[in-house]
Amino acid sequence: MLGKTSPLVTAYRSNPRGWAIVTFMFVALGFVFSARSALGLIMPAWEEDLGWDRTFLSSGGSIILIFMTLISPLAGNLLDRIGPRPVVVGALLCVGVSIASTSLMTQPWQFILLFCVIGGLGYGSLAAPQASATIAQLFDEHRGLATGIATSGASGGLLLMMPLLAILVEWAGWRTAFVGFGIFVMALAPVAWFLITPASRTALKVSGTTEVGLASRLGLIARNPTFWLLFFGFVLCGFTTSGVIEVHLIPYAMSCGYPRFESAAALGLLSGANMCGMIIAGYLADKVNRPLLLGAIYFFRALSFLILMRITGNPELLFLFAIIFGIFDYSAMPVLASLVSTHIGVRVMGLTLGLLFGGHSAGAAAGAFMGGYFFDNFQSYEWVWIVSIGLAFLAAAFSWLIRENSDDKSAAHQVAA
Repeated sequence: MLGKTSPLVTAYRSNPRGWAIVTFMFVALGFVFSARSALGLIMPAWEEDLGWDRTFLSSGGSIILIFMTLISPLAGNLLDRIGPRPVVVGALLCVGVSIASTSLMTQPWQFILLFCVIGGLGYGSLAAPQASATIAQLFDEHRGLATGIATSGASGGLLLMMPLLAILVEWAGWRTAFVGFGIFVMALAPVAWFLITPASRTALKVSGTTEVGLASRLGLIARNPTFWLLFFGFVLCGFTTSGVIEVHLIPYAMSCGYPRFESAAALGLLSGANMCGMIIAGYLADKVNRPLLLGAIYFFRALSFLILMRITGNPELLFLFAIIFGIFDYSAMPVLASLVSTHIGVRVMGLTLGLLFGGHSAGAAAGAFMGGYFFDNFQSYEWVWIVSIGLAFLAAAFSWLIRENSDDKSAAHQVAA
């Protein structure tokens, strides 16, 4: 009908700056996660060029994830206390410097320091949890959808960047590719500084609230049984996603006989499906039973590994796995963020998600190491996939133990007494 405003237009008009920040976070996460995922793409080249074995390089991936485990709660707490702007800017600078300086490395210690330690600081400070906490501060309505769109940049960026990075590495070499990529990431930092202003934090302007200490906020979180169910499930989630798939999918596909570009294209397709899955899950998080939805995501992710184990000589199965796994990969994030906002509270959301992501990164570190260890010792990833199936099923069980309380808004601004 003429004169009737589209729901999407209405949503945008209600919070235009918020949606601008959603768009920026989509782009920023795309570059940050592409930088982090570059290890799997470059691993065979580093093995050949620098003579380092896969166990060592996989251990480097584990070091990154360990630093993310340590930094994520600190970044989340800082985000709660002073806002997201300095956190996002600092993270982008760390990631950009890490990638650009890695182009100069020749020794193993330089890989650990430049790519793993400095990069880990940036990756732990700007990931889906920090983006989710930022969006939660900007939106009261459409929070699930906005979170899904913003965090889908973590996978949406891979859809374009990983195949392009693979082409650039083949054409100009990995050193030149890393220099250009790092400079571009650093260029995003000033954009973040001017766009994410303190005045943007509209959702947390609640009268009658006071600041509380870290110990009280940690106590509030630790006493909440939902936190522990989410935590244990998210640790297992990390093993089955960031650990074994982000680090080892491309090397595994190449070991099955696929060329580097086709392997990177599969990861890119996975990322495209991932992006769609996150947006759909964010929309559903506003509509359906969230514990049931979160458990279903883990359950169907487990089943997708059965396809992965049969991709040798069958590229159709490789790309089918990429689509199915992608749908049930990062789609857990907007559902988890929605549960945190109502079961634990928006005012401690950065710290809570930081702790959860710390557990996720610890699980991912174990997965990254196990992938390299099993490959070097057995020349096969089969047992890694079998373990991943069992852990994903267990994560689903933890999620289904959570009680839904979406109608209870008391947690939205809950603060420790």
